[in-house]
Amino acid sequence: MLDLDTTLGLGDRELQRLSRLLYDASGITLHDGKGPLVLARLHKRIKEQGHASFAVYLDAVERDKTGAALAELVDAMATNHTSFFREPQHFAYLERSIVPPLRDRRVPVPFKVWSMPCSTGEEPYSLAMALLDAALPAGFTILASDLSTKALTRARAGVYRRQTVAGLPQAVLRRHFERGLAREDGLVRVNAAVRRYVAFKRLNLIDLPDLGQRFDVIFCRNLLIYFDQAAQQRAIQALERHLMPGGHLFISHSESLNAVTHTVRWVAPGVYRAA
Repeated sequence: MLDLDTTLGLGDRELQRLSRLLYDASGITLHDGKGPLVLARLHKRIKEQGHASFAVYLDAVERDKTGAALAELVDAMATNHTSFFREPQHFAYLERSIVPPLRDRRVPVPFKVWSMPCSTGEEPYSLAMALLDAALPAGFTILASDLSTKALTRARAGVYRRQTVAGLPQAVLRRHFERGLAREDGLVRVNAAVRRYVAFKRLNLIDLPDLGQRFDVIFCRNLLIYFDQAAQQRAIQALERHLMPGGHLFISHSESLNAVTHTVRWVAPGVYRAA
């Protein structure tokens, strides 16, 4: 147990309440030993909002009928670690195995992609850059969704620190980014030609309505690792419902579908295909 004198009363009972709220809202499981993480991410917020303790703060979250306080809690606890062209083998598979047959379609139709969770935008923008460079005959659309409103705000802006893109090839930087000047020195922005292909939306994967569309490719990477088996099952069923016949589902190389029931077929590391 944490020292209650220095943590606004963050004890086992408060951690259990917070874990239940977080799980019910997002499917994210807060494992044992996460007290220091909770403290680091919420202590300042609780002080600024004038709550006397974690228990009082959680009472306020539960009383808020608008859901705004709960959304802020999820925002604070969500992990938004990502990067441009993360796990590059997946982008290579997309370009070598998925894109070429699209050029042979008798009737070209727009290629539909869903990035979930999109975090601060690096993944969907990377997909847009790759598909723009592939010059698809009928173009493409990308839905980028996340549960975190804070992450989505950053993603829509498309502005990043220059060191974030330091490892990208110069040709990619020249084609797809704008360099910040004067007060924005040290920043880069994804250019408008890329941003216009990405539509951002707040969605909760484990409580997902039918979106009214199906996707040729779904990237859902580094999310399942935060779910228990029950939440993973709900997530996979939601993803499968939105996958085109023959469409591809990408998960992280560190994730597996072995613990859940699914209908997609493994075709490459972290890549599955619908029947």
